[in-house]
Amino acid sequence: MKKWRAKEIESLLFEHRDDAQRDHMMRFFKTGKGQYGEGDRFLGLKVPQTREIVKRLKLSVDSEEIERLLYSQWHEVRLCGLLLLAEEMKANLPKRRDSEDMLNTKENRRRELAVFYLKHARQANNWDLVDLSCELVLGVYIRLSKERDYDILCKLACSENLWEQRIAIVTTLEFIRNGIFLPTLKISEMLLNHPHDLIHKAIGWVLREIGKRDRGVLIEFLDNNFNRMPRTSLRYAIEHFTPEERQYWLNRR
Repeated sequence: MKKWRAKEIESLLFEHRDDAQRDHMMRFFKTGKGQYGEGDRFLGLKVPQTREIVKRLKLSVDSEEIERLLYSQWHEVRLCGLLLLAEEMKANLPKRRDSEDMLNTKENRRRELAVFYLKHARQANNWDLVDLSCELVLGVYIRLSKERDYDILCKLACSENLWEQRIAIVTTLEFIRNGIFLPTLKISEMLLNHPHDLIHKAIGWVLREIGKRDRGVLIEFLDNNFNRMPRTSLRYAIEHFTPEERQYWLNRR
């Protein structure tokens, strides 16, 4: 199997460069002075284009080359590196037919990938980079690990870095999808007083996902926290409620 180098991968991505799309993306991802994506640079690729390249390259890029991708000045190149990590994690999911040795090998590899992701987490420095990678890498690792060390997310939530904080809350989607709600509730409470709208939206998003699966858990959280929830978080969390129910909570707030 051919091993791909970062420079070759960047060249593949450059082949799809679209200046018109780039200009739109730079506005959409708030790259102006003083905005959360200040200084980020785009090639103008849509996510499906990057995914298609990742599909061709998956499992054929060494960690050193992925690291180089993550430190690229180009947004889509960093996304490519993060998606390659997600593919590595997917390839190391346990299967029923795996021998004990294979299960141990995969567990060790998942740990390596999670450590790598955490080391370079700040390179996922926009909301899409976080949202498209964290639950697939870090979330899967924590859920499948024997320790289920949710404290990893608490440490990220206590970071002073916006993107690490968003990783902390969005990663919990992996647990929600598997019927585990407590980590989401804990991280949400930790971040309720956060000043940034990107965290407010993320909290509302994950709470809404809990509510879709267990309305009672969401209602209990709202009862305990509605008076200190950012309005954006509340609106997102109750999007699937009836108009009358939404009005009740918004008025109560």
